[in-house]
Amino acid sequence: MRRALSSLFLILLALALWTPCARAQVVTPAFSSDPDLEAGYRHLYERQFVEARDTFEKWNSQHPDEAFGYVSLAASYLFEELFIQGVLTSDYFLDDKRFLGGITGKPDPERMKNFNIEIVRARSLAQRRIKKNSRDPEGLYVMTLVAGMESNANSMLLKKHLDALKFLKEANANATNLLADRPDAYDAFVALGCANYIIGSLSGSARFFLWFGGIHGDKQLGMQQVTKTAENGHYLKPFAKILLALSARREKQNTIAQKFLKELTDEFPSNPLYAAEYAKSLGRPIPATVGPAQ
Repeated sequence: MRRALSSLFLILLALALWTPCARAQVVTPAFSSDPDLEAGYRHLYERQFVEARDTFEKWNSQHPDEAFGYVSLAASYLFEELFIQGVLTSDYFLDDKRFLGGITGKPDPERMKNFNIEIVRARSLAQRRIKKNSRDPEGLYVMTLVAGMESNANSMLLKKHLDALKFLKEANANATNLLADRPDAYDAFVALGCANYIIGSLSGSARFFLWFGGIHGDKQLGMQQVTKTAENGHYLKPFAKILLALSARREKQNTIAQKFLKELTDEFPSNPLYAAEYAKSLGRPIPATVGPAQ
């Protein structure tokens, strides 16, 4: 009897010690497959931005304390503006003046306003998590995406290049901390890769100046990092594919560009951009049924 009670005590003690660990492994949206979030991102890559936002807003209403939903909404506004401005095209990437200087016009102010609203919400919720635990993977993941998107918006759309570098450095730091604990967070590699590739594309004098500010760039490393997201990523996998394909066009690596553009064309047939860019990478006319992206 005494031995049985002793065994029961050990079992209960083990359960008591195990339960907090189990709670600590709560599945969070950034590191799981949520069908509604999957549907929202599919709408996004199909350029169905209204449908994407409807899906994300519905998800947010059911998960108001999850930062990932708000960063997804922010992404929908940023991606829409990038598509409209022709940023995600070879015409943009192969034009050094635009690639390094930004769009020729101005972004839609209402769209950028909505983008900033969602960025603030996502940042606030992520910071709340990090305040409780500085290594919180969900918080670091969202902060990586937030800073990365703010860097893209400032460099490509707003042409505020110093602000873009500040956010780029922040994204880099958050991604590095995240990947130290979660090397499987493949979506974060796209932020590191963008930073390395864009800075590595600057002139030698510009890179020398940034080096003193602790900002470094390496084009080859950047493409390797984006490849990790393009091959193993989750929600940002298609985004990494288009970035990698267009960067490969810049580097005259058309075989790589064709591979990923073909995959995007097959996966998202209702988005004419991918078919148009695939045709360009093959040196063929843009399909008559597709035409240039509007």
